This record gives sequence, structure tokens and C-alpha cells, in this order.
Amino acid sequence: MITVDPALLNLKPGQRVLDLGCGEGRHAIHLMLTDAVDIFGIDLSFRDISTANERAQPFIAAGQQAGQVQFGMGDALQLPFADDFFDVVICSEVLEHIEDYQGVLGEIHRVLKPSGIFAATVPAFFPEWVCWKLSDAYHQVEGGHIRIFREKQLRRSIEALGHQFFARHKAHALHAPYWWLKCLLWGRDEHPAITTYHRFLVWDLMQKPRLTRWLEKLCNPFLGKSIALYFVKPARAETEIAPIKTSNKESAEQGIAV
Repeated sequence: MITVDPALLNLKPGQRVLDLGCGEGRHAIHLMLTDAVDIFGIDLSFRDISTANERAQPFIAAGQQAGQVQFGMGDALQLPFADDFFDVVICSEVLEHIEDYQGVLGEIHRVLKPSGIFAATVPAFFPEWVCWKLSDAYHQVEGGHIRIFREKQLRRSIEALGHQFFARHKAHALHAPYWWLKCLLWGRDEHPAITTYHRFLVWDLMQKPRLTRWLEKLCNPFLGKSIALYFVKPARAETEIAPIKTSNKESAEQGIAV
């Protein structure tokens, strides 16, 4: 299950893609299977990186990949990449965990090429606000969410870097009630309401029936668990060409007023 819409990334063969805060590799592995690009998955968690590698290996062994993927540990505030290195950067469900999220945005800006695409997703305000109201533990656990973003707040922070916004959407509306149940019954993961709804989500993910796809699409605008925003980094200004100096005589002969 991915949150970013690959159709909005304008991917081209041979491009480099950064999946920053890749977790267990859902976006990186998806793109490895669908596009002939080089994907770099970076995360602070050694356990998540190990899981991402394990999940990618069966597809690689079977020769099912269209692109290449590499996973490694790294700090989002000090990325081990040169300036203007990536054509596309994805940062999905990460910024809500980080105190200095603007510092992370600055690093993304640094490693993204001019005219490159940046896709950022965070929990949408209303579903996340309900979770916080239902459970303090939900956002107080180590490594948990430390803020609730408003869409305009995040958009302005990214636009302040000069990036141009071009698209948005919400996703995963069917997952919002699951997390409300988790928060309402925090610490009781074996409760029938939670396990039943979880089985429904797994069934929906595997089977993708038309009814639930239509229902989620209908509910996403107001119940979508995540909001995704898409930007283009400004192109580097072309170097101005200095005017050619000519003598008054040459200018007169060429019909140039001086």
C-alpha cells in the first residue's frame, strides 16, 4: 500500500529517486518493480532497513524488478549525498515525527535537482486530530507523532524554499476508522473490533474489490488518513549573456543606437 501517486512523479528511465524515511520499503520496492529508475531508500532504523532489504530480495531473485534499489541508514538532517543529486524525492509519513522538520526540508531542497519533483505526505489534520483526542499514548510513544500538520502550514514551508506546488490528494480513508479504534482501545490489539477491521483491510489490500475502491475514493476528500502534496523545485536561472561591446563606428555601421 503506497501513499504517493507514481503518476505524478513524472519518472523517466535512469532517474535517481530518494525515498527519505523509507521505513520497510513500501514506496521504494513498488517503484523498483514498476519503473527503470535507481531508488535509494534511507531510514534511521536499522530494523526497518533490514526488513526492506528482506522484502526486496524475492523480487530481485525472481528478476521481476524494472529498476534498482539500495537501502541504507542515514540522518535526514545530514544526507550523505551531493547537491542536486536526485531527480525525485519522496518523503512519506516522516515529517510529523521530526522536531526540526524544516531542517529536513532544507536537506531535501539541497539534494533535489533543479526542476526535480518533491512529494511529501503527512497524516491529514482531521483524522489525526481524532486520534490525538482518543489516546495520549498514540502520540507520546517513543518515535511517535509530535505534531499535527495543517495542509497550508506544510505547503507554505515548502513553498518558502521556492518550490512550486502543482498537485494534492488524500489517501487511505478506509484506514482512518481502524486507527480510531486502535486509539479508543489502546493496548488492546486483540479486541475483536480491531482484529476484525484489520482482516477487512488486509482483504481489501489483496483483493481490491470495486466496491471498496469506489468507497475509499468517495471518502478520501474528507476522511483520507494522509494528505499528499507535490512540488517542483525551481529551475536554476540561466546565466545572463554579457552584451558585446562595440565601438560607436561599428554600432553605426550595424544600425545600433548608442
